[in-house]
Amino acid sequence: MAGKADFLENAVLNHFFRGTDLGVNPATLYVALFTTTPAGDAGTGGVEAAFGGYARAAVASVAGSWKDPAIATQGRVENLAKIVFNPNNGPDAATINGAGIYDALSGGNLLWFDSLAAPVTVNRQDQFRFDENQLIIAEG
Repeated sequence: MAGKADFLENAVLNHFFRGTDLGVNPATLYVALFTTTPAGDAGTGGVEAAFGGYARAAVASVAGSWKDPAIATQGRVENLAKIVFNPNNGPDAATINGAGIYDALSGGNLLWFDSLAAPVTVNRQDQFRFDENQLIIAEG
């Protein structure tokens, strides 16, 4: 994921340079799917998926969920297990163009976001998923 939302950029800068609490340290991160990917540093303008049964996928913020960025990948983390979304139980297909990571199951703060390499159509009864090491969050 290439984009870091302004909320997270400001939190990191305030923490290190102004001595404020980071303000974000969720025990669980929530992966979201977008039909329209957010744009710009602010991460605005995104449209989150809304097909029948859709919900953000929860991933624990623990070492067993994410690859250590200091080992071989320098500056990035990758999911260590599949991230699987609920099946599309709605009447219509959904075209997924991007993904993001939030600090809450609904609402919350967008932390990272990016477009997918290619759009993916989620037909009725299909389950969207990121296989191991497929969701990559990179710094720098």
